[in-house]
Amino acid sequence: MTTSPRISVVVPTCGRERLLIRCLAALDAQDFPADEYEVLVIDDGASDETRCAVERWAAHARADVRYVRAGPSRGPAAARNAGWRIARGTIIAFTDDDCVPTPCWLRAGASALSRGAAGATGPIRVPLPDEPTDYELSAAGLEHAEFATANCFYRRDALCDVGGFDERFAAAWREDSDIYLELFKRGHRLTRAHDAVVVHPVRPERWGISLRQQRKTMYNALLYKKHGALYWQRIQRSPPWHYYGIVATLLVALGAMTAGYPAVALVALGGWLVLTAGFCLYRLRATSRAPAHVAEMLVTSALIPPLALFWRLRGAFKFRVPFL
Repeated sequence: MTTSPRISVVVPTCGRERLLIRCLAALDAQDFPADEYEVLVIDDGASDETRCAVERWAAHARADVRYVRAGPSRGPAAARNAGWRIARGTIIAFTDDDCVPTPCWLRAGASALSRGAAGATGPIRVPLPDEPTDYELSAAGLEHAEFATANCFYRRDALCDVGGFDERFAAAWREDSDIYLELFKRGHRLTRAHDAVVVHPVRPERWGISLRQQRKTMYNALLYKKHGALYWQRIQRSPPWHYYGIVATLLVALGAMTAGYPAVALVALGGWLVLTAGFCLYRLRATSRAPAHVAEMLVTSALIPPLALFWRLRGAFKFRVPFL
């Protein structure tokens, strides 16, 4: 292309060619001039299959589509940095390979930034079945997220000002909140692009996905270390005291049993059962009652509190910050 595009769309990916092509098809269907935007696919998996899929797609796409090998496996923050730093647009749009931007996405995002804002975020729609699983309902929380990288736009100079994404966030967790809070602290004006809608279908996941996701919570400590009070104001209102209560009653029960106080152990174990049952019922309140799902909730509700606190405290140790 002989002229620089107005918008560069950065899409990190890692071994999900089918989902990526669906996203690229949605980007190809934008009601935006093809010569005014480019698409950069940043491959964090350094996969030949992904490269071939992107090159095949690029051969007939309306806009300029480029493949960038960024991996292997440095994480989405590093992948997004690799994308926007070589992008040619003055506006950088971010979405994910499992997302489907609606046709007016680019036009609405560009319009929101035309009034002088440094960044804009649009709605994320998460379609759910009539009886979602706990995982599906949790994923729908994206609909309330602020500046999630599934749907946001930033001016290049604003990204330069904050140095891009902090690559210490090595998982897909809190790296988008970090850059949003950093821009907010530096006085950049941020806005909403109400018509820039992205659809985020929920992918099927294996049994016990909620247990594997707990590892991400260690990055909450890094976000808190960087932003202090803003973390409690904008991200999490208070520590997960219910987890601490569940783990505390379990530890008391085990300690009392070991020390030879069976009555104390029985009372503490009863407290643990009540608190754990309450947590399980809370997760089941608006989700599927299928037997396999109920069984998953029973098992994972007992395991999540200690796992979550382990990773939370592991993050506090790793990033050298007092954090509960």
